[in-house]
Amino acid sequence: MDGFREEAQPFAEGADCRPPLKSTTVIGRDGRIVIPAAMRKVMGAADGSNLILVMQGETLEVFTVEAGIRRAQAIVRSFVPRGVSLSEELIADRRREADEEAND
Repeated sequence: MDGFREEAQPFAEGADCRPPLKSTTVIGRDGRIVIPAAMRKVMGAADGSNLILVMQGETLEVFTVEAGIRRAQAIVRSFVPRGVSLSEELIADRRREADEEAND
C-alpha cells in the first residue's frame, strides 16, 4: 500500500470516546437557539446554567463554566511538575515574605 499507512494512535488521557451527538436547530427570535435535551444532559447544563461561547473561525463552541474551569485546570496542570502543590508553594512564599518583613 504505497502512500498510506494506518498507525494506531493512543487516546489522549481523558479523551471522550463517545460518538459525537449531532443535531440541527433554527435561530429563533432575538437570536435564540435551543440546545437539545440529550446534549444539555451530556454537557451537564440545566435551566439557568451559565455557558461559555467561543468562536473559532466559523465554528461556535458552547460549554459550561464548570467545563471551562476543568479545561483551565488541565492547562495549568500541564505546566506543573508531578508532586508539586502550587497552593503549598504559595503559602511558603507568603510565609517567607512575612518573615522578611518582620526582620526589616
